[in-house]
Amino acid sequence: EVEVVESGGGSVQPGGSLRLSCVGSGFRFFNYYIYWVRQAPGKDLEWVSTISGGGGVTYYGDSVKGRFTASRDNGKNTVYLQMNNLRPEDTGVYYCVKDPEASSSWVRPPLKTDFGVWGQGTQVTVSS
Repeated sequence: EVEVVESGGGSVQPGGSLRLSCVGSGFRFFNYYIYWVRQAPGKDLEWVSTISGGGGVTYYGDSVKGRFTASRDNGKNTVYLQMNNLRPEDTGVYYCVKDPEASSSWVRPPLKTDFGVWGQGTQVTVSS
């Protein structure tokens, strides 16, 4: 079964840091782009970041650029999202999304839950 599982969420104060992890299984992990997408309470899905299969290419949404960093360890089938200088507006559920095709290379993926494989999400809360 193909799946991705997120972890690492939690509650932090503004200015704090968290590192999210996304572990994939059931597919050739290194072949696939992985995306991070978040959803704040009462708001639409928002694309956060993209990382290529080899990890050498990354893209970020304007709201997180310079604060978040995506990386991956293909030996561990894991993608990370290092989040620094967190703000209250970063609060939400963070999802890891596997691209449906090994040859695909979206900068910003379609924000549809039927696109690719989604994890169950991990909650991030930034509050003083």
